[in-house]
Amino acid sequence: MSFPEATPEPTPGPAAEPVAEPAAESAEGLPAVAPRLRALRRQVSLTLEAAARAAGLSPAHLSRLETGQRQPSLPMLLTLARVYGTTVSDLLGETVPDRHAVLRAGDAEPTAAGGWTYWQAGSSGRGMQALRVRVPYGSQGDIVRVHPGEEWLYVLTGRLRLRLADATHLLGPGDSAHFDSLTPHRIAAQDPDGVELLFVHTLLQSPTAALCLGNVIGERP
Repeated sequence: MSFPEATPEPTPGPAAEPVAEPAAESAEGLPAVAPRLRALRRQVSLTLEAAARAAGLSPAHLSRLETGQRQPSLPMLLTLARVYGTTVSDLLGETVPDRHAVLRAGDAEPTAAGGWTYWQAGSSGRGMQALRVRVPYGSQGDIVRVHPGEEWLYVLTGRLRLRLADATHLLGPGDSAHFDSLTPHRIAAQDPDGVELLFVHTLLQSPTAALCLGNVIGERP
């Protein structure tokens, strides 16, 4: 299965267009996110406007995230974590002990974000973050991601449709991909049963790092 023709991918950098705002979503399931977003933004001394610009959002949309009126997707949480120089776990207020070498299966609680479910698969406070991710069929497959860093994916179950720039790849169990995150990329489940994968990405330590998400194809503000 191949992707339909899409509009040209945006060029990453400070001049990138803001992400189109998705329709409002319930904030149920992520009650700790809104206050953490505001607290972390203030902790790194970023105004609402500066943080929104760095994340490719409008100030109004970021304000709605900070007040709990909208629920951020997992890609958006990754974006904001990089802007604030922290981790998704920190944004969610998770309390996994810092810098422990071993994470027991029973300590990894599932978290839902933007239709995806993920489990922490490594310690917080490191230079990279490891997650086990469940991607349902039809969820976020039209979102183009562009940001600094590197990503590594390993398919556990199901089939993953990965688009890197203009090339589309179909990955099955045991297949992996390692790529520069500045390459515009899309991730989607190929089959109705969804896909489960291991996902590792580098964390940028600078809270003022410039990054963006690409345009959300087919969605409206």
